[in-house]
Amino acid sequence: MSRVLVVDDDPHIRELLRHFLEAEGLEVAEAEGGTAALALLKSAKVDLVVLDVMMPGLDGWTICAEIKRSREVPVLMLTAKGESAQKVRGFELGADDYVVKPFDPPELVARVKSLLRRYRADASQSVQVGDLLLDRARFEAVYEGGAVTLPRKEFDLLFKLASCPGRTFSRDELIRDVWGEDFDGNERTLDVHVNRIRDRFGGAGSGLRITTIRGLGYRLDALAGGSNEPRG
Repeated sequence: MSRVLVVDDDPHIRELLRHFLEAEGLEVAEAEGGTAALALLKSAKVDLVVLDVMMPGLDGWTICAEIKRSREVPVLMLTAKGESAQKVRGFELGADDYVVKPFDPPELVARVKSLLRRYRADASQSVQVGDLLLDRARFEAVYEGGAVTLPRKEFDLLFKLASCPGRTFSRDELIRDVWGEDFDGNERTLDVHVNRIRDRFGGAGSGLRITTIRGLGYRLDALAGGSNEPRG
């Protein structure tokens, strides 16, 4: 059973989310603030965090950055602010999704379940999108039934994007996860690799599309008829 940590200083919000999440078979833990949330994350297994932004003490931005610095846990930001600049800030810190208060509980639960599915795919050893199969154990790409040799960085970048179709990855996150914290190049390197991947697998029948999200980064979408199946 997946465990969701709800971090919000409003007890009514926590109670509401607990009711709807548990009704979907999810285990729920609660924290009323950032300090309690970080302590719980150190002592218990958590599969996803629903995180309010505006809280006394440590705010949601600080907590999100700390979570993403130390573990691979999806974070859904929950806030009363709906301006696009606030969303961009959350995504730049590594947030995986963003819901604005007041929210529809069934929609939020659906987003939680979607994030859990995406991260299970990301933890798998292989993933398929359209006619492309990526096997991370062997660093092998199979496209339309034939093996395709990819440079290691192209493979890592494509696997990262394909493991979570529909999720927007910031440039900083992609560079950090593919090239490492000590990378001394620039964002142009990322753009070049994305364009090479598009050239290889960007055909109309490929079942995938990499979209540039202006001012933020990239998103891979599975097109109609394609699939995203974790394996292993």
